[in-house]
Amino acid sequence: MHVKVLDKRVVSRAKSRGIDVLVYAPHFVRLPDIRARAEEFSDDELLVVPAREVFTGPWHDRRHLLVIGLSDPVPDFITLDGALAEFERQGAATLVPHPELLNVSLSEAQIREHRDQLHAVETYNAKAFSKHNRRGREISQATGLPGFGSSYAHLRSSIGEAWTEFDQPIESEADLVTALTDEVDRRVMRRSGVGHTVRELLEFAHLGYENSWGKFDRLLLSGMEPTHPRHIAYRGAFEDVSVY
Repeated sequence: MHVKVLDKRVVSRAKSRGIDVLVYAPHFVRLPDIRARAEEFSDDELLVVPAREVFTGPWHDRRHLLVIGLSDPVPDFITLDGALAEFERQGAATLVPHPELLNVSLSEAQIREHRDQLHAVETYNAKAFSKHNRRGREISQATGLPGFGSSYAHLRSSIGEAWTEFDQPIESEADLVTALTDEVDRRVMRRSGVGHTVRELLEFAHLGYENSWGKFDRLLLSGMEPTHPRHIAYRGAFEDVSVY
């Protein structure tokens, strides 16, 4: 339900682990580019669905949302209310990844406040520790939102460590959006054992890179991100809800 990497090795690993659908949502990449790459790696055995993990709010207090089924690009660093209104306008499925993880996730209070605009809460994330996943399950139960699970793979080795099984076929992006927005029954599945624990730890270690050198590179070396709300590609459409 949520991977950050996509190439031939990722596709091969997904197929070997019995995965039928990958939701591909890399950071700071515009939707048309994500969609093109998803189409490139989709075939009769594996569907790659394009998605965005949108960073709402300012960098120091950003709240992530995983959005599937967007027809038009939406930038990062816009207000939470502005983002949710746009997702709703486009009829997309809006999911809460890694709830209450550090300063990058929605809190239970925020999820309750926006319950009618959300469609699922992550209850198992292979990059998170047990206490975080337990908290996700608690929030899912308390709010009545269905759960979902993902590898949240930033590393190829994590592909297939966790997945979501739906009680109906998913053969297109539209099928997945419908399954999510209609709250179709599903099961959150994961691997176990020493190998799974090692891969979880490697993923968590990668989080340290993302929030140290990776963050420094993004902020100071790379210039304006392609998904910045003031980027020329958005033609000023999000000026009123931009936080920068």
